[in-house]
Amino acid sequence: MLRLNDLTKVYATGDRALSGVTFTVEPGQVVGLIGPSGAGKSTLIRCVNRLIEPTSGQVFLGDIDVTKLSRRGLRQVRRRIGMIFQEYALVERLTVMENVLSGRLGYVGFWRSFFRRFPPEAVEKAYRLLDRVGLSDQVDKRADALSGGQRQRVGIARALEQDPDLLLVDEPTASLDPKTSRQIMRLIVEICDESGLPAIINIHDVALAQQFVRRIIGLQAGVVVFDGNPADLDAEVLTRIYGEEDWSATIRKADDEESGDAGDDVLPKTSDPVSEVIDRERLAGLT
Repeated sequence: MLRLNDLTKVYATGDRALSGVTFTVEPGQVVGLIGPSGAGKSTLIRCVNRLIEPTSGQVFLGDIDVTKLSRRGLRQVRRRIGMIFQEYALVERLTVMENVLSGRLGYVGFWRSFFRRFPPEAVEKAYRLLDRVGLSDQVDKRADALSGGQRQRVGIARALEQDPDLLLVDEPTASLDPKTSRQIMRLIVEICDESGLPAIINIHDVALAQQFVRRIIGLQAGVVVFDGNPADLDAEVLTRIYGEEDWSATIRKADDEESGDAGDDVLPKTSDPVSEVIDRERLAGLT
């Protein structure tokens, strides 16, 4: 279970990103996080695992107050928090399998990970996960040869390779076309339902959130202004969340037809340097 208590983030510039955010995510619950640009959605997700340090308040994962942990304790807790990034955060020159196995970096020693010597059970699990996300035939393909939807599937498998107690998902469909977005959202929610894994999904597409999650939290200027059933997101509530912004623009018309062809995915624009991606994974607690 995840519990946030009066979580606040004020940057050194004086900008207030979060103000007194309080809510609980129960085991197995998938929560959609919506709001306009700059509302604090990504900041909130990153405060949970302290990629961004909160100014005040508490973050409890089970009985552990994450905000009070030492650097060593934080590394141990981050093993229990899987994260799926908007821009995938894959190591481009590595294969699909190698990227998935990087989810075990927090559990193996430096030299074993350096030489990619992972326990047989970790490799076996990686194969099962790749089969679950529909990439069993892409095991040896390099990450830079994948489409956007395939990359996100690798990111999902990598996060699950950690055996997490909580999943944080930051804009998983922002770089994808509507059809692939539906496939990715369905996959994430189905996996969470199957395993009883709680998740917070930061998502910009209101219609997509309404279709796939059972609870939505709306942020406006760092404050929770809605927490409830997706069916209750009427025009009045959406205006409260998005303010003067034209909230109808956040509701994208998605094709009802499903397709298993990942070739329709949108290819990513650029690749991060390998060193930057590895550093990002270490920050996320994978090492």
